[in-house]
Amino acid sequence: MKLAIFDVDGTISDSQTHITHAMTLGFAAAGLPAPAASAVLQIVGLSLPVAVARLAPDLDSATQARIVEGYKHSYMTARAADPAPLYPGAAELLHRLAKRDDILLAVATGKSRRGLRALIEHHGLEGIFVSLQTADDHPSKPHPSMIASALAEAGVGAGGAVMIGDTSYDIEMGRAAGVATIGVRWGYHPAVELEAAGAHRMVNDFDALEAALFDEWGMCA
Repeated sequence: MKLAIFDVDGTISDSQTHITHAMTLGFAAAGLPAPAASAVLQIVGLSLPVAVARLAPDLDSATQARIVEGYKHSYMTARAADPAPLYPGAAELLHRLAKRDDILLAVATGKSRRGLRALIEHHGLEGIFVSLQTADDHPSKPHPSMIASALAEAGVGAGGAVMIGDTSYDIEMGRAAGVATIGVRWGYHPAVELEAAGAHRMVNDFDALEAALFDEWGMCA
């Protein structure tokens, strides 16, 4: 049995509009100008407090906390009004994989548990994943804690698992956990950053991702 662990934002879901808008409003709630959208996309995947600290390292902790709370409120409001879409082909691939008897699926995301469950319910992905690891319960990526928990819940060893993501944090997390890594080119970090982080493989679309999971490379580093 194999385990495919998916990142969410930038890998399954194209949530950049929600993320950049919420960060703009989060900074505005603290009376501050928003960082550039390109800078915001660079921190996608990190847990929110870590992301804000990365964007505004010179601010005191209280101000960073106001930004975090402003972001949460804005993101939840936007999500309720207009949920982030999945990338074309994402749902179809996940449903195909879920029907197989030789692979299990999991999630490792910087999203909150509440946000992840809302996305799963909105897009009809209930029952697809055997393990849901979120920022609520773990240190921020690239710490390997999420993957370790996913492996334990699925009952799969590191040698039979792969981390799939669009950021260098996903790849670094996978490498730290001792699992294979696949970087996707359609997300928020440039492919060169994923390659520099040590991605074992890069793919251009969901068809190529599906092929990568089951070709002779076999999900093994």
